[in-house]
Amino acid sequence: MNFHIITIFPDIFDSYLNESIIGRAIKNKKIKVKFYNPRDFVDGSKSNYKPVDDKPYGGGPGMVMRAEPILKAVQIASSAIRRKGGKTKVILFSTAGKKFTTAYAKNLAKKYTDVVFISGRYEGIDARVQKILKAEEVSIGDYVLTGGELPAMVLIDSISRQIPGVLGKYESLEEERVSTSEVYTRPEVLKYKSKNHKVPKVLLSGDHKKIEEWKKGKKEGK
Repeated sequence: MNFHIITIFPDIFDSYLNESIIGRAIKNKKIKVKFYNPRDFVDGSKSNYKPVDDKPYGGGPGMVMRAEPILKAVQIASSAIRRKGGKTKVILFSTAGKKFTTAYAKNLAKKYTDVVFISGRYEGIDARVQKILKAEEVSIGDYVLTGGELPAMVLIDSISRQIPGVLGKYESLEEERVSTSEVYTRPEVLKYKSKNHKVPKVLLSGDHKKIEEWKKGKKEGK
């Protein structure tokens, strides 16, 4: 899977992409991540400052990201994908978009070789970008963030988990086994502030059937 990220702040991704499972997936060439900065596609600027935003028509606070630099960035990414014969999905992050789910991540991993993420800033992106590209608007939750970089990281993480070899074992996918957020490890008895906190007996029993029933019950809130 190849991820193409349109962002004016590519350095934000550095630490996340270089660590842990995602870092290993990149190193092992299970996934690739490439960045396209809209500032590199601004025409007519005589100084080092390359504005990618402007005042909104109709008034209002803040600034809006201009369409042309973003469209040019996506065009460059799309051209490279077409040369390789890839199948592309373009995603634009919006609080009004489709809610992101694991099922959606699975579908992307199955149907596409390349995903383009458009990460907005300021008060948003000129609406013509979405209309021209027919980009799918996606939301990771009912809240507002300062930019689309964090949502892009969330989708990269979730989609990458669906790619064979990224996690090492298929069983590592929580969604493919009976799991619960209530988990324990050593010591068997944890002493904290004069109290003993014990691991549930069923997890020490060795009875896998009962353990799976316990996990299922916890998952269902029992």
